[in-house]
Amino acid sequence: MMLLRRSLLSFERTVASAWRALDRPAVLARALLLVPVLFGLLSLLYGQDDNWDLHNYHLYNPFALVHGKIGYDLAPGQWQSYFNPTIDLLYYGLNAVLPAPATGFVMGWLHGLNFVLLAAIARRLLPPQSHRAALLLALAGTLGPGFLSELGNTMGDNLIALTVLGALLLVLRAWPLLLQGGAPAWRAVALAGLLAGFGTGLKLTNAMYALALCLALFGVPAAFWLRFRLAFVFGLGTLAGIAVSAGHWYWRMWHTFGNPLFPQFNNIFKAPLAAPIGIGDTGWIPKGIAEKLLWPFIFSYNSKRVIEIALTQLIWPMVYLAGVALAVRLLRDVIAGQRPAGKLERPAGYALLFFGLSYLVWLNLFGIYRYLVPLELLAPLALWLALQRLMPAAIGRHVAAWALLLATVATFPGASWGHGGWTRTPTTAQLPPLPEPEQNMIFTVHGDPPMSWLVPLFPDRLAFVALGGGFPESAAYGAKALEMMAARRGPFYVMLQAEGDNQKIWPAAQEVLGRYGITFDPADCVKYQAAVGTNQHPYQLCPVQPPRTGSK
Repeated sequence: MMLLRRSLLSFERTVASAWRALDRPAVLARALLLVPVLFGLLSLLYGQDDNWDLHNYHLYNPFALVHGKIGYDLAPGQWQSYFNPTIDLLYYGLNAVLPAPATGFVMGWLHGLNFVLLAAIARRLLPPQSHRAALLLALAGTLGPGFLSELGNTMGDNLIALTVLGALLLVLRAWPLLLQGGAPAWRAVALAGLLAGFGTGLKLTNAMYALALCLALFGVPAAFWLRFRLAFVFGLGTLAGIAVSAGHWYWRMWHTFGNPLFPQFNNIFKAPLAAPIGIGDTGWIPKGIAEKLLWPFIFSYNSKRVIEIALTQLIWPMVYLAGVALAVRLLRDVIAGQRPAGKLERPAGYALLFFGLSYLVWLNLFGIYRYLVPLELLAPLALWLALQRLMPAAIGRHVAAWALLLATVATFPGASWGHGGWTRTPTTAQLPPLPEPEQNMIFTVHGDPPMSWLVPLFPDRLAFVALGGGFPESAAYGAKALEMMAARRGPFYVMLQAEGDNQKIWPAAQEVLGRYGITFDPADCVKYQAAVGTNQHPYQLCPVQPPRTGSK
């Protein structure tokens, strides 16, 4: 019994010593170097990225840009074929010079840099010497289910989060300058806007964060016109950042198709190759006022309302309740003409205002959980700050600590968008003999599963055209496809999946091609092996016959 008691006392002393050690600056400094490396190793453990979007456009888009296939192909990655490929050049370039596992490590390490930015933001918003709190809050943020589900993969949200957190950190670092105005303040917010705009150009959904960062500057405790100038300069920086990361692409889209955001917003630009409609995925947005008011509870109970995979998380109802309570408290104090009770420094107020504005924009424009990753990263810190304002400091720390521990533990095991085992190159495929690829064309006729991940494995002078997929085709689009076919000698093929029921796949393909007078005989189809990592995704090629003279 005495031995057991001594062991327990020794364990308690060890835990207490380790807990105290976490509050040392040197420990936080080491964590800033070590944690991104650990995320790189975790990415290696996950395996080769094999997500749906990678199959659809993350491999095709940078290949098309580098190999001059913009306008040479027609939408093999559906309408997403024309997303700005600049962000995907990173993954494409890494795979060109490194083995696939090394690329996976680098991507995970880059995503892990969000921990560094989170810790730096926490150090700006927490009391001095709060090294342990900054470390643990940053760690809790990077253990969120959305962030972990995309670790090391190509979906872009974890990478774009670096620009959001970076812009927020730049504003917080310049806080004393913002209160004074002048050239140093303008430079600081312009640089923050430039970074936010750069991220927006890489991925347009980032615009909601740039907008929220800009609007939150009206919360700076200064004269109105100073706040207006800060927001205006931030906006100019944002536009400059967009020009840097996406200007080249918008110009290319305008020059090639007549719409800088082709085929999006074609109800405005009316580019001939796309239907004159707007394009947007609004199916994830909550329906009605009641759902909007209860949305964090609804999507926490049923994650499929905001994301295609099953996620378990509890942080959002906690943050939401704390945010509502804080808003009510502040409103009460304003109405009563009282000075707000408790301590909430102005920089923390800016961060929470940015958080709330971002959530409201997301709620009404997107509703897709993946786009919420930057806020998921900040959620533990936001909860901590809100509870410090709502409760006595000591109680608030304990409540926040237990809440965050529960929320973090509840996320495990995490979800995945798809992984395979590692191979030397990310993709492999058997190819048919194609002695004159510039005379050939391959059609795709279904958007799910997407097929464009195979395009970079074929000769780059072979043209690919999608028919009947997710692209909003116009009459000119169909005519262009047939013109491309008429300009080549052939042979021509249709590429189909080979993992499903051919008795359904073949008739569906014949129906789509038949709209253009194109035919094929299923007896001529040949199956080829293909894989992403070790995951097998075979495909089949079927020779097709062009329309007879005089037919459509």
